[in-house]
Amino acid sequence: MARKPKKTIEEVVTEVGRYPIDAYQLVRDGLTYTVDRVHGQESPMERRIHKLMQEKDLDFETLDQMLEAGELPDAMARYLREKGGAQAVNRHVSGDELCWGLRDLALEKWGLLASTVLRGWNIASTADFGRIVFALVENGFLQKQPHDTLKDFQGVYDFEEAFDKSFQLGSAED
Repeated sequence: MARKPKKTIEEVVTEVGRYPIDAYQLVRDGLTYTVDRVHGQESPMERRIHKLMQEKDLDFETLDQMLEAGELPDAMARYLREKGGAQAVNRHVSGDELCWGLRDLALEKWGLLASTVLRGWNIASTADFGRIVFALVENGFLQKQPHDTLKDFQGVYDFEEAFDKSFQLGSAED
């Protein structure tokens, strides 16, 4: 699970120095947006499980071990068994999924101005999203899976294609 942040988000922004705080907030909002889109709304029991995991700094493997050892509350254990184990409540999204979710959220928020807003925040590629994500991970604001790397965010899509060309108006001949 995510460590308790050692720094404030403002300190992370200052340390990285490349992106404004609004860019970090977009990534955090985009993560929620993407997780809900990929996995659906979090159930009350999943919320309880994730809260327990965060409070006790548990990963999914340890949660499964606690399930097998009978160390979880009955309702939680029953829910996890019905779902097939701890990994069934893992709401992780890939770098690729997050980049597309961030694109869609930006287009919803700003429409034709999305690329202008992002470029104003020094975000010109999906690799920039990855740099923000990993700054948040390294400072305990987000978590990652062992296989996640910064490379997962490189070249997911071309910004011009994803933002600008998708909104080009047709010619008079159309």
